[in-house]
Amino acid sequence: MPRKLLVIALGMVLALMLTPNFKSLGALAEQRASKTLFQYLDELENLDTAAPQQGQQQGQQLVNAPSRRTDEGKGPYKTLVIRGAMLIDGTGGPPRGPVDIVIENNRISRIQGAGTPGLAMRQNRQPRNADYEVDATGMYVLPGFVDMHVHAGGPPKNAEMEYAYKLWLAHGVTTVRGVPLGSNEMSVKDKERSAKNEIVAPRIVNYQRMGVGWNKGPINTPEAAREWVRWAANNGVDGLKLGSHRPEIMAALLDEAKKLGLGSTAHLDQGGVAQMNAIKAARVGLGTVTHFYGHFESLLKDYVVQPWPMEQNNSNEQDRFGQVARLWDKIYEPGSPQWKAYLEEHLKLGTVFDPTFNIYSAGRDVMRMRNADWHDKYTLPTLMDFYAPSRDAHGAYWYYWTTHDEIAWRNFYQVWFKLVNDYKKMGGRVTTGSDSGFIYQTYGFGYILELEMLQEAGFHPLEVFQAATMNGALTLHEPKGKPIEFGVVREGLLADLVIVDQNPLENLKVLYATGAVKLNDKTGKTERVGGIRWTVKDGIVYDAKQLLADVARMVEKQKQERTKMPAGGQGSRTEK
Repeated sequence: MPRKLLVIALGMVLALMLTPNFKSLGALAEQRASKTLFQYLDELENLDTAAPQQGQQQGQQLVNAPSRRTDEGKGPYKTLVIRGAMLIDGTGGPPRGPVDIVIENNRISRIQGAGTPGLAMRQNRQPRNADYEVDATGMYVLPGFVDMHVHAGGPPKNAEMEYAYKLWLAHGVTTVRGVPLGSNEMSVKDKERSAKNEIVAPRIVNYQRMGVGWNKGPINTPEAAREWVRWAANNGVDGLKLGSHRPEIMAALLDEAKKLGLGSTAHLDQGGVAQMNAIKAARVGLGTVTHFYGHFESLLKDYVVQPWPMEQNNSNEQDRFGQVARLWDKIYEPGSPQWKAYLEEHLKLGTVFDPTFNIYSAGRDVMRMRNADWHDKYTLPTLMDFYAPSRDAHGAYWYYWTTHDEIAWRNFYQVWFKLVNDYKKMGGRVTTGSDSGFIYQTYGFGYILELEMLQEAGFHPLEVFQAATMNGALTLHEPKGKPIEFGVVREGLLADLVIVDQNPLENLKVLYATGAVKLNDKTGKTERVGGIRWTVKDGIVYDAKQLLADVARMVEKQKQERTKMPAGGQGSRTEK
Protein backbone atom coordinates (compact mmCIF):
# COMPACT_ATOMS: atom_id res chain seq x y z
CA MET A 1 0.00 0.00 0.00
CA PRO A 2 1.40 3.47 -0.89
CA ARG A 3 2.61 5.36 2.17
CA LYS A 4 0.09 8.19 1.68
CA LEU A 5 -2.83 5.76 1.61
CA LEU A 6 -1.43 3.93 4.62
CA VAL A 7 -1.32 7.15 6.63
CA ILE A 8 -4.92 7.97 5.64
CA ALA A 9 -6.12 4.48 6.57
CA LEU A 10 -4.37 4.59 9.95
CA GLY A 11 -5.90 7.98 10.61
CA MET A 12 -9.37 6.65 9.88
CA VAL A 13 -8.83 3.71 12.21
CA LEU A 14 -7.60 6.03 14.97
CA ALA A 15 -10.62 8.29 14.49
CA LEU A 16 -12.95 5.33 14.80
CA MET A 17 -11.17 4.15 17.94
CA LEU A 18 -11.80 7.51 19.53
CA THR A 19 -15.55 7.41 18.86
CA PRO A 20 -17.91 6.29 21.65
CA ASN A 21 -19.39 3.61 19.40
CA PHE A 22 -16.10 2.03 18.32
CA LYS A 23 -16.74 -1.36 19.93
CA SER A 24 -20.23 -1.52 18.46
CA LEU A 25 -18.94 -0.51 15.04
CA GLY A 26 -16.33 -3.23 15.24
CA ALA A 27 -18.92 -5.83 16.09
CA LEU A 28 -21.01 -4.72 13.15
CA ALA A 29 -18.03 -4.91 10.84
CA GLU A 30 -17.35 -8.48 11.94
CA GLN A 31 -20.96 -9.38 11.16
CA ARG A 32 -20.77 -7.82 7.69
CA ALA A 33 -20.09 -11.21 6.12
CA SER A 34 -23.61 -12.40 6.95
CA LYS A 35 -25.44 -9.13 6.18
CA THR A 36 -26.45 -7.19 3.11
CA LEU A 37 -25.28 -3.63 2.58
CA PHE A 38 -28.62 -2.11 3.55
CA GLN A 39 -28.95 -4.16 6.73
CA TYR A 40 -25.46 -3.00 7.68
CA LEU A 41 -26.29 0.64 7.03
CA ASP A 42 -29.54 0.27 8.96
CA GLU A 43 -27.66 -1.03 11.99
CA LEU A 44 -25.17 1.84 11.79
CA GLU A 45 -28.21 4.12 11.86
CA ASN A 46 -29.47 2.38 14.99
CA LEU A 47 -26.14 2.91 16.71
CA ASP A 48 -26.60 6.64 16.44
CA THR A 49 -30.17 6.53 17.72
CA ALA A 50 -29.00 4.46 20.68
CA ALA A 51 -26.10 6.70 21.69
CA PRO A 52 -26.12 8.26 25.18
CA GLN A 53 -27.92 11.58 25.26
CA GLN A 54 -25.21 13.68 26.74
CA GLY A 55 -22.48 16.16 25.86
CA GLN A 56 -21.53 16.38 22.21
CA GLN A 57 -23.76 13.39 21.37
CA GLN A 58 -26.92 15.41 22.02
CA GLY A 59 -28.69 15.95 18.70
CA GLN A 60 -27.20 12.80 17.20
CA GLN A 61 -29.93 10.52 18.52
CA LEU A 62 -33.64 10.40 19.18
CA VAL A 63 -34.88 12.60 22.00
CA ASN A 64 -37.07 10.64 24.40
CA ALA A 65 -40.74 11.54 24.66
CA PRO A 66 -41.52 13.84 27.60
CA SER A 67 -43.65 12.65 30.49
CA ARG A 68 -47.39 12.93 29.92
CA ARG A 69 -48.73 16.27 31.11
CA THR A 70 -51.81 16.48 33.29
CA ASP A 71 -53.74 18.06 30.39
CA GLU A 72 -52.83 15.29 27.95
CA GLY A 73 -55.58 12.70 27.90
CA LYS A 74 -58.46 12.19 30.30
CA GLY A 75 -58.48 9.08 32.49
CA PRO A 76 -58.32 6.26 32.99
CA TYR A 77 -61.51 6.41 35.03
CA LYS A 78 -63.21 3.94 37.31
CA THR A 79 -66.15 4.23 34.91
CA LEU A 80 -66.07 5.83 31.45
CA VAL A 81 -69.03 5.66 29.05
CA ILE A 82 -69.04 6.38 25.32
CA ARG A 83 -72.64 7.23 24.50
CA GLY A 84 -74.77 6.70 21.41
CA ALA A 85 -72.21 5.53 18.87
CA MET A 86 -72.32 3.35 15.77
CA LEU A 87 -69.96 0.42 16.35
CA ILE A 88 -67.59 -1.26 13.88
CA ASP A 89 -66.11 -3.97 16.10
CA GLY A 90 -63.14 -5.07 13.94
CA THR A 91 -64.23 -8.68 13.38
CA GLY A 92 -65.65 -7.96 9.93
CA GLY A 93 -69.23 -7.77 11.16
CA PRO A 94 -71.48 -4.93 9.94
CA PRO A 95 -71.87 -1.67 11.89
CA ARG A 96 -74.50 -1.62 14.59
CA GLY A 97 -75.95 0.97 16.90
CA PRO A 98 -76.59 3.16 18.61
CA VAL A 99 -74.67 1.61 21.50
CA ASP A 100 -73.17 2.71 24.79
CA ILE A 101 -69.71 1.34 25.55
CA VAL A 102 -68.93 1.10 29.26
CA ILE A 103 -65.26 1.08 30.26
CA GLU A 104 -64.05 0.32 33.77
CA ASN A 105 -60.46 1.43 34.35
CA ASN A 106 -58.82 0.33 31.10
CA ARG A 107 -61.13 -2.51 29.97
CA ILE A 108 -64.44 -2.68 28.17
CA SER A 109 -67.01 -4.05 30.63
CA ARG A 110 -70.28 -3.72 28.65
CA ILE A 111 -71.60 -2.89 25.20
CA GLN A 112 -75.32 -2.17 25.39
CA GLY A 113 -78.01 -0.89 23.07
CA ALA A 114 -78.82 2.78 23.43
CA GLY A 115 -82.03 2.79 21.43
CA THR A 116 -83.71 1.81 18.17
CA PRO A 117 -82.48 3.21 14.81
CA GLY A 118 -84.82 5.92 13.56
CA LEU A 119 -86.17 6.70 17.02
CA ALA A 120 -84.94 8.92 19.83
CA MET A 121 -82.42 7.25 22.08
CA ARG A 122 -83.63 5.91 25.39
CA GLN A 123 -83.35 8.30 28.31
CA ASN A 124 -81.75 7.61 31.69
CA ARG A 125 -79.51 4.82 30.42
CA GLN A 126 -77.25 3.03 32.87
CA PRO A 127 -74.74 3.56 34.28
CA ARG A 128 -75.91 6.88 35.66
CA ASN A 129 -72.88 7.58 37.87
CA ALA A 130 -70.03 7.41 35.34
CA ASP A 131 -66.92 9.41 36.18
CA TYR A 132 -66.69 10.66 32.59
CA GLU A 133 -68.84 10.46 29.46
CA VAL A 134 -68.10 11.02 25.78
CA ASP A 135 -71.07 12.06 23.67
CA ALA A 136 -70.50 10.09 20.47
CA THR A 137 -74.03 10.46 19.13
CA GLY A 138 -73.95 9.96 15.37
CA MET A 139 -70.24 9.07 15.44
CA TYR A 140 -68.45 5.82 14.64
CA VAL A 141 -66.34 3.80 17.07
CA LEU A 142 -63.72 1.30 15.88
CA PRO A 143 -60.96 -0.67 17.62
CA GLY A 144 -57.64 1.14 17.90
CA PHE A 145 -55.51 0.56 14.81
CA VAL A 146 -52.45 -1.69 14.86
CA ASP A 147 -49.48 -0.51 12.75
CA MET A 148 -47.32 -3.57 12.14
CA HIS A 149 -44.29 -1.82 10.61
CA VAL A 150 -42.87 1.31 12.24
CA HIS A 151 -39.61 3.09 12.92
CA ALA A 152 -39.43 6.15 15.18
CA GLY A 153 -37.05 8.08 12.94
CA GLY A 154 -34.18 10.12 14.34
CA PRO A 155 -31.90 12.94 13.28
CA PRO A 156 -31.71 14.58 10.86
CA LYS A 157 -35.34 13.98 9.86
CA ASN A 158 -37.18 14.03 13.22
CA ALA A 159 -35.16 14.21 16.40
CA GLU A 160 -38.06 13.89 18.86
CA MET A 161 -39.97 10.67 19.42
CA GLU A 162 -42.94 12.73 20.58
CA TYR A 163 -43.46 13.82 16.97
CA ALA A 164 -44.10 10.32 15.62
CA TYR A 165 -45.98 9.15 18.70
CA LYS A 166 -48.52 11.96 18.57
CA LEU A 167 -49.06 11.63 14.82
CA TRP A 168 -49.73 7.90 15.22
CA LEU A 169 -52.21 8.45 18.05
CA ALA A 170 -53.90 11.30 16.20
CA HIS A 171 -54.58 8.83 13.37
CA GLY A 172 -56.04 6.20 15.68
CA VAL A 173 -52.96 4.00 15.95
CA THR A 174 -52.93 2.62 19.49
CA THR A 175 -50.41 -0.21 18.98
CA VAL A 176 -47.19 -0.21 16.96
CA ARG A 177 -44.78 -3.00 16.15
CA GLY A 178 -41.32 -1.46 15.99
CA VAL A 179 -39.16 -3.27 13.43
CA PRO A 180 -37.24 -1.77 15.09
CA LEU A 181 -38.66 1.34 16.68
CA GLY A 182 -35.07 2.26 17.58
CA SER A 183 -32.32 0.70 19.64
CA ASN A 184 -33.33 -2.17 21.89
CA GLU A 185 -32.54 -0.18 25.03
CA MET A 186 -34.71 2.73 23.92
CA SER A 187 -37.50 0.48 22.65
CA VAL A 188 -37.71 -1.47 25.90
CA LYS A 189 -37.72 1.71 27.95
CA ASP A 190 -40.52 3.34 25.95
CA LYS A 191 -42.47 0.08 25.84
CA GLU A 192 -42.51 0.14 29.63
CA ARG A 193 -43.29 3.86 29.84
CA SER A 194 -46.16 3.49 27.37
CA ALA A 195 -47.56 0.47 29.23
CA LYS A 196 -47.67 2.64 32.37
CA ASN A 197 -49.10 5.56 30.36
CA GLU A 198 -46.26 7.76 31.52
CA ILE A 199 -45.88 9.08 27.97
CA VAL A 200 -48.31 9.96 25.19
CA ALA A 201 -47.59 7.04 22.87
CA PRO A 202 -49.15 3.96 21.34
CA ARG A 203 -48.61 0.55 22.94
CA ILE A 204 -45.21 -0.70 21.75
CA VAL A 205 -44.23 -4.18 20.59
CA ASN A 206 -40.46 -4.53 20.22
CA TYR A 207 -39.02 -6.47 17.28
CA GLN A 208 -35.28 -6.26 16.65
CA ARG A 209 -32.81 -7.21 13.91
CA MET A 210 -30.44 -10.12 14.23
CA GLY A 211 -27.43 -9.33 16.40
CA VAL A 212 -28.69 -6.02 17.75
CA GLY A 213 -27.73 -5.39 21.36
CA TRP A 214 -25.17 -8.04 22.13
CA ASN A 215 -21.37 -8.00 22.05
CA LYS A 216 -20.40 -11.61 21.34
CA GLY A 217 -19.16 -11.13 17.81
CA PRO A 218 -20.54 -12.10 14.43
CA ILE A 219 -23.58 -14.31 13.99
CA ASN A 220 -22.40 -16.60 11.23
CA THR A 221 -23.31 -20.02 12.59
CA PRO A 222 -26.64 -21.58 13.59
CA GLU A 223 -25.36 -21.94 17.16
CA ALA A 224 -24.57 -18.22 17.40
CA ALA A 225 -27.98 -17.41 15.90
CA ARG A 226 -29.75 -19.47 18.55
CA GLU A 227 -27.69 -17.91 21.31
CA TRP A 228 -28.61 -14.40 20.16
CA VAL A 229 -32.32 -15.30 20.07
CA ARG A 230 -32.07 -16.53 23.66
CA TRP A 231 -30.31 -13.30 24.60
CA ALA A 232 -33.05 -11.28 22.86
CA ALA A 233 -35.83 -13.13 24.67
CA ASN A 234 -34.19 -12.27 27.99
CA ASN A 235 -33.69 -8.61 27.08
CA GLY A 236 -37.16 -7.31 26.27
CA VAL A 237 -37.41 -8.36 22.62
CA ASP A 238 -40.88 -9.55 21.52
CA GLY A 239 -39.94 -10.75 18.05
CA LEU A 240 -37.42 -10.82 15.24
CA LYS A 241 -37.10 -8.47 12.24
CA LEU A 242 -35.09 -10.54 9.77
CA GLY A 243 -33.54 -10.13 6.37
CA SER A 244 -32.83 -12.77 3.73
CA HIS A 245 -30.23 -14.57 5.81
CA ARG A 246 -28.46 -17.76 4.77
CA PRO A 247 -30.80 -20.77 4.96
CA GLU A 248 -29.08 -22.43 7.91
CA ILE A 249 -29.01 -19.13 9.86
CA MET A 250 -32.64 -18.34 9.02
CA ALA A 251 -33.81 -21.80 10.09
CA ALA A 252 -31.96 -21.58 13.42
CA LEU A 253 -33.27 -18.08 14.19
CA LEU A 254 -36.87 -19.02 13.48
CA ASP A 255 -36.78 -22.37 15.24
CA GLU A 256 -35.34 -20.85 18.41
CA ALA A 257 -37.76 -17.92 18.25
CA LYS A 258 -40.73 -20.28 18.04
CA LYS A 259 -39.53 -22.22 21.09
CA LEU A 260 -39.31 -18.99 23.10
CA GLY A 261 -42.61 -17.45 21.99
CA LEU A 262 -41.10 -14.72 19.81
CA GLY A 263 -42.79 -13.54 16.63
CA SER A 264 -41.05 -12.98 13.32
CA THR A 265 -41.27 -10.76 10.27
CA ALA A 266 -38.82 -10.36 7.40
CA HIS A 267 -37.83 -7.85 4.77
CA LEU A 268 -36.35 -10.39 2.34
CA ASP A 269 -33.88 -7.96 0.86
CA GLN A 270 -32.56 -8.25 -2.67
CA GLY A 271 -29.04 -9.08 -1.54
CA GLY A 272 -30.08 -12.51 -0.32
CA VAL A 273 -33.55 -13.14 -1.73
CA ALA A 274 -32.19 -15.48 -4.39
CA GLN A 275 -31.33 -17.93 -1.60
CA MET A 276 -34.15 -17.03 0.82
CA ASN A 277 -37.35 -15.95 -0.92
CA ALA A 278 -40.78 -15.73 0.68
CA ILE A 279 -41.87 -19.33 0.28
CA LYS A 280 -38.51 -20.70 1.41
CA ALA A 281 -38.61 -18.45 4.47
CA ALA A 282 -42.18 -19.53 5.28
CA ARG A 283 -41.15 -23.19 5.02
CA VAL A 284 -38.55 -22.71 7.74
CA GLY A 285 -41.01 -20.94 10.02
CA LEU A 286 -41.24 -17.23 9.10
CA GLY A 287 -44.40 -15.67 10.50
CA THR A 288 -44.83 -12.53 8.37
CA VAL A 289 -43.55 -11.38 4.99
CA THR A 290 -43.39 -7.58 5.00
CA HIS A 291 -43.25 -5.46 1.83
CA PHE A 292 -43.22 -7.31 -1.50
CA TYR A 293 -39.66 -8.65 -1.36
CA GLY A 294 -39.57 -12.41 -1.78
CA HIS A 295 -43.04 -12.83 -3.27
CA PHE A 296 -42.23 -11.98 -6.86
CA GLU A 297 -38.89 -13.80 -6.70
CA SER A 298 -40.77 -16.93 -5.59
CA LEU A 299 -42.92 -16.71 -8.73
CA LEU A 300 -40.27 -16.03 -11.40
CA LYS A 301 -41.26 -17.77 -14.60
CA ASP A 302 -38.15 -18.01 -16.79
CA TYR A 303 -35.40 -17.27 -14.26
CA VAL A 304 -34.31 -18.34 -10.80
CA VAL A 305 -32.93 -14.85 -10.04
CA GLN A 306 -34.17 -11.44 -11.14
CA PRO A 307 -32.77 -10.61 -14.60
CA TRP A 308 -30.94 -7.46 -13.57
CA PRO A 309 -29.60 -5.05 -16.23
CA MET A 310 -25.90 -5.49 -16.91
CA GLU A 311 -25.19 -2.02 -15.53
CA GLN A 312 -27.18 -2.60 -12.27
CA ASN A 313 -25.62 -1.27 -9.07
CA ASN A 314 -27.88 -2.08 -6.13
CA SER A 315 -26.07 0.42 -3.92
CA ASN A 316 -27.50 3.08 -6.21
CA GLU A 317 -31.00 3.50 -4.81
CA GLN A 318 -32.59 4.61 -8.06
CA ASP A 319 -31.31 1.38 -9.62
CA ARG A 320 -32.55 -0.58 -6.62
CA PHE A 321 -36.07 0.83 -6.43
CA GLY A 322 -36.47 1.41 -10.14
CA GLN A 323 -35.69 -2.19 -11.06
CA VAL A 324 -37.95 -3.71 -8.39
CA ALA A 325 -40.98 -2.66 -10.41
CA ARG A 326 -39.64 -4.33 -13.56
CA LEU A 327 -40.52 -7.72 -12.05
CA TRP A 328 -44.24 -7.32 -12.67
CA ASP A 329 -44.21 -9.22 -15.99
CA LYS A 330 -41.41 -11.70 -15.16
CA ILE A 331 -43.55 -13.95 -12.98
CA TYR A 332 -46.26 -16.54 -13.48
CA GLU A 333 -49.48 -14.83 -14.46
CA PRO A 334 -52.11 -14.01 -11.83
CA GLY A 335 -54.59 -16.85 -11.60
CA SER A 336 -52.21 -19.39 -13.13
CA PRO A 337 -51.78 -22.82 -11.46
CA GLN A 338 -48.35 -21.73 -10.16
CA TRP A 339 -49.82 -18.50 -8.73
CA LYS A 340 -52.58 -20.40 -6.93
CA ALA A 341 -50.19 -23.09 -5.66
CA TYR A 342 -47.91 -20.41 -4.24
CA LEU A 343 -50.69 -18.75 -2.27
CA GLU A 344 -52.19 -22.05 -1.16
CA GLU A 345 -48.87 -23.16 0.32
CA HIS A 346 -48.57 -19.88 2.26
CA LEU A 347 -52.13 -20.39 3.50
CA LYS A 348 -51.27 -23.90 4.70
CA LEU A 349 -48.14 -22.59 6.44
CA GLY A 350 -50.09 -19.74 8.08
CA THR A 351 -47.95 -16.94 6.61
CA VAL A 352 -49.12 -13.39 7.28
CA PHE A 353 -48.79 -10.80 4.49
CA ASP A 354 -47.98 -7.26 5.71
CA PRO A 355 -47.72 -5.45 2.37
CA THR A 356 -46.95 -1.82 3.37
CA PHE A 357 -48.35 -0.69 0.01
CA ASN A 358 -48.14 2.98 0.97
CA ILE A 359 -44.41 3.32 1.45
CA TYR A 360 -43.61 2.74 -2.22
CA SER A 361 -46.60 4.62 -3.63
CA ALA A 362 -44.58 7.72 -4.54
CA GLY A 363 -42.90 5.54 -7.14
CA ARG A 364 -46.07 5.62 -9.24
CA ASP A 365 -46.70 9.36 -8.80
CA VAL A 366 -43.94 11.22 -7.00
CA MET A 367 -45.48 14.63 -7.69
CA ARG A 368 -48.65 13.68 -5.79
CA MET A 369 -46.83 12.54 -2.67
CA ARG A 370 -44.37 15.43 -2.72
CA ASN A 371 -47.31 17.85 -2.63
CA ALA A 372 -49.62 16.00 -0.22
CA ASP A 373 -52.08 18.17 1.71
CA TRP A 374 -50.49 17.55 5.10
CA HIS A 375 -46.87 18.42 4.46
CA ASP A 376 -47.09 22.16 5.07
CA LYS A 377 -48.70 21.94 8.49
CA TYR A 378 -47.63 18.55 9.84
CA THR A 379 -44.36 17.49 8.16
CA LEU A 380 -41.21 18.86 9.78
CA PRO A 381 -38.96 20.87 7.44
CA THR A 382 -36.09 18.51 8.32
CA LEU A 383 -38.25 15.56 7.28
CA MET A 384 -39.13 17.27 3.98
CA ASP A 385 -35.41 17.81 3.46
CA PHE A 386 -34.83 14.12 4.02
CA TYR A 387 -37.47 13.19 1.44
CA ALA A 388 -35.95 15.40 -1.29
CA PRO A 389 -33.66 13.84 -3.96
CA SER A 390 -30.36 12.95 -2.36
CA ARG A 391 -27.58 10.42 -2.89
CA ASP A 392 -27.09 9.87 0.83
CA ALA A 393 -30.59 9.90 2.39
CA HIS A 394 -32.31 6.52 2.32
CA GLY A 395 -35.43 6.48 0.14
CA ALA A 396 -34.61 9.80 -1.57
CA TYR A 397 -33.87 8.12 -4.90
CA TRP A 398 -35.49 10.64 -7.22
CA TYR A 399 -32.21 11.43 -9.03
CA TYR A 400 -33.98 11.47 -12.39
CA TRP A 401 -37.30 9.69 -11.93
CA THR A 402 -38.98 9.19 -15.27
CA THR A 403 -42.38 8.46 -16.74
CA HIS A 404 -41.00 5.01 -17.57
CA ASP A 405 -40.31 4.43 -13.87
CA GLU A 406 -43.78 5.54 -12.80
CA ILE A 407 -45.50 3.37 -15.41
CA ALA A 408 -43.46 0.37 -14.30
CA TRP A 409 -44.57 0.97 -10.70
CA ARG A 410 -48.22 1.35 -11.71
CA ASN A 411 -48.05 -1.98 -13.53
CA PHE A 412 -46.24 -3.54 -10.57
CA TYR A 413 -48.93 -2.37 -8.16
CA GLN A 414 -51.72 -3.99 -10.17
CA VAL A 415 -50.03 -7.39 -9.87
CA TRP A 416 -49.09 -6.83 -6.22
CA PHE A 417 -52.64 -5.77 -5.37
CA LYS A 418 -54.00 -8.93 -6.96
CA LEU A 419 -51.51 -11.14 -5.10
CA VAL A 420 -52.55 -9.75 -1.71
CA ASN A 421 -56.26 -9.65 -2.50
CA ASP A 422 -56.23 -13.22 -3.84
CA TYR A 423 -54.52 -14.36 -0.64
CA LYS A 424 -57.18 -12.61 1.43
CA LYS A 425 -59.97 -14.17 -0.63
CA MET A 426 -58.70 -17.70 0.02
CA GLY A 427 -58.52 -17.02 3.77
CA GLY A 428 -54.96 -15.74 4.20
CA ARG A 429 -54.30 -13.14 6.87
CA VAL A 430 -53.31 -9.63 5.80
CA THR A 431 -52.25 -6.88 8.21
CA THR A 432 -51.51 -3.15 7.92
CA GLY A 433 -48.11 -1.51 8.27
CA SER A 434 -46.82 1.91 7.27
CA ASP A 435 -42.98 2.12 7.45
CA SER A 436 -43.33 5.92 7.52
CA GLY A 437 -40.53 8.45 7.74
CA PHE A 438 -39.25 7.73 4.23
CA ILE A 439 -40.28 8.33 0.60
CA TYR A 440 -42.67 11.25 1.33
CA GLN A 441 -44.72 9.21 3.84
CA THR A 442 -45.23 11.11 7.10
CA TYR A 443 -46.12 9.25 10.30
CA GLY A 444 -49.84 8.57 10.72
CA PHE A 445 -50.76 9.88 7.29
CA GLY A 446 -48.93 6.99 5.64
CA TYR A 447 -50.92 4.57 7.77
CA ILE A 448 -54.28 5.91 6.56
CA LEU A 449 -52.98 5.75 3.00
CA GLU A 450 -52.26 2.06 3.64
CA LEU A 451 -55.93 1.56 4.47
CA GLU A 452 -56.95 3.33 1.26
CA MET A 453 -54.59 1.18 -0.79
CA LEU A 454 -56.01 -2.03 0.67
CA GLN A 455 -59.40 -0.85 -0.58
CA GLU A 456 -57.80 -0.12 -3.95
CA ALA A 457 -56.47 -3.69 -3.96
CA GLY A 458 -60.02 -5.01 -3.68
CA PHE A 459 -60.74 -5.15 0.07
CA HIS A 460 -64.17 -4.13 1.31
CA PRO A 461 -63.81 -1.34 3.92
CA LEU A 462 -64.87 -3.83 6.63
CA GLU A 463 -62.07 -6.13 5.46
CA VAL A 464 -59.71 -3.17 5.62
CA PHE A 465 -60.62 -2.54 9.26
CA GLN A 466 -60.36 -6.24 10.06
CA ALA A 467 -56.80 -6.17 8.68
CA ALA A 468 -56.04 -2.97 10.61
CA THR A 469 -57.29 -4.22 13.97
CA MET A 470 -58.10 -7.87 14.71
CA ASN A 471 -55.59 -9.34 12.25
CA GLY A 472 -52.74 -7.32 13.70
CA ALA A 473 -53.70 -8.28 17.24
CA LEU A 474 -53.88 -11.97 16.35
CA THR A 475 -50.48 -11.84 14.70
CA LEU A 476 -48.87 -10.23 17.75
CA HIS A 477 -50.47 -12.55 20.30
CA GLU A 478 -50.28 -15.95 18.60
CA PRO A 479 -46.51 -16.51 18.99
CA LYS A 480 -47.00 -16.23 22.75
CA GLY A 481 -49.95 -18.62 22.73
CA LYS A 482 -52.23 -15.99 24.29
CA PRO A 483 -55.68 -14.68 23.35
CA ILE A 484 -55.88 -11.13 22.03
CA GLU A 485 -55.98 -8.24 24.50
CA PHE A 486 -56.92 -5.58 21.92
CA GLY A 487 -57.91 -5.32 18.26
CA VAL A 488 -61.66 -5.95 18.73
CA VAL A 489 -64.32 -3.94 20.56
CA ARG A 490 -65.44 -6.67 22.93
CA GLU A 491 -66.23 -7.05 26.62
CA GLY A 492 -63.10 -7.89 28.61
CA LEU A 493 -60.58 -6.48 26.14
CA LEU A 494 -58.47 -3.37 26.59
CA ALA A 495 -60.19 -0.08 25.84
CA ASP A 496 -58.30 0.92 22.67
CA LEU A 497 -60.76 2.81 20.45
CA VAL A 498 -61.04 5.26 17.57
CA ILE A 499 -63.94 7.74 17.45
CA VAL A 500 -64.66 9.67 14.24
CA ASP A 501 -67.61 11.92 13.44
CA GLN A 502 -68.02 10.72 9.84
CA ASN A 503 -68.73 7.29 8.36
CA PRO A 504 -65.30 5.77 7.54
CA LEU A 505 -66.89 2.96 5.52
CA GLU A 506 -68.24 5.58 3.13
CA ASN A 507 -64.90 7.37 2.82
CA LEU A 508 -61.61 6.31 4.41
CA LYS A 509 -60.26 9.81 3.78
CA VAL A 510 -62.17 11.08 6.81
CA LEU A 511 -59.52 9.32 8.94
CA TYR A 512 -56.71 11.62 7.78
CA ALA A 513 -55.88 14.41 10.19
CA THR A 514 -56.57 16.80 7.31
CA GLY A 515 -60.01 15.28 6.79
CA ALA A 516 -61.82 15.00 3.47
CA VAL A 517 -62.82 17.84 1.15
CA LYS A 518 -66.58 18.10 0.66
CA LEU A 519 -68.82 20.61 -1.08
CA ASN A 520 -71.40 22.17 1.23
CA ASP A 521 -74.43 22.47 -1.04
CA LYS A 522 -76.10 24.96 1.31
CA THR A 523 -73.22 27.45 1.20
CA GLY A 524 -71.76 26.50 -2.18
CA LYS A 525 -68.34 26.33 -0.55
CA THR A 526 -65.97 23.46 0.10
CA GLU A 527 -65.11 22.43 3.62
CA ARG A 528 -63.08 19.72 5.31
CA VAL A 529 -64.96 17.07 7.23
CA GLY A 530 -63.74 14.32 9.49
CA GLY A 531 -60.41 13.79 11.08
CA ILE A 532 -60.43 11.47 14.08
CA ARG A 533 -62.08 13.18 17.06
CA TRP A 534 -60.79 11.05 19.93
CA THR A 535 -58.37 8.17 20.29
CA VAL A 536 -58.77 6.02 23.40
CA LYS A 537 -55.74 4.03 24.52
CA ASP A 538 -55.83 2.00 27.74
CA GLY A 539 -59.01 3.79 28.76
CA ILE A 540 -57.40 7.24 28.38
CA VAL A 541 -59.29 9.62 26.08
CA TYR A 542 -56.94 11.64 23.87
CA ASP A 543 -58.25 14.65 21.96
CA ALA A 544 -56.84 14.01 18.46
CA LYS A 545 -57.14 17.69 17.59
CA GLN A 546 -54.99 18.63 20.57
CA LEU A 547 -52.38 16.06 19.55
CA LEU A 548 -52.31 17.57 16.08
CA ALA A 549 -52.01 21.09 17.48
CA ASP A 550 -48.92 19.94 19.39
CA VAL A 551 -47.42 18.55 16.19
CA ALA A 552 -48.26 21.72 14.27
CA ARG A 553 -46.43 23.74 16.93
CA MET A 554 -43.32 21.54 16.52
CA VAL A 555 -43.40 22.15 12.77
CA GLU A 556 -43.94 25.90 13.13
CA LYS A 557 -41.18 26.15 15.73
CA GLN A 558 -38.72 24.53 13.36
CA LYS A 559 -39.80 26.83 10.54
CA GLN A 560 -39.27 29.88 12.77
CA GLU A 561 -35.85 28.62 13.83
CA ARG A 562 -34.87 28.25 10.19
CA THR A 563 -35.69 31.87 9.44
CA LYS A 564 -33.03 32.79 11.99
CA MET A 565 -30.38 30.45 10.56
CA PRO A 566 -27.49 31.72 8.46
CA ALA A 567 -27.40 30.43 4.88
CA GLY A 568 -26.26 26.80 4.72
CA GLY A 569 -26.97 26.28 8.41
CA GLN A 570 -29.39 23.38 8.10
CA GLY A 571 -26.74 20.71 8.56
CA SER A 572 -26.24 17.38 6.88
CA ARG A 573 -29.19 15.44 5.52
CA THR A 574 -27.47 12.07 5.72
CA GLU A 575 -29.03 9.52 8.07
CA LYS A 576 -26.33 7.12 9.20
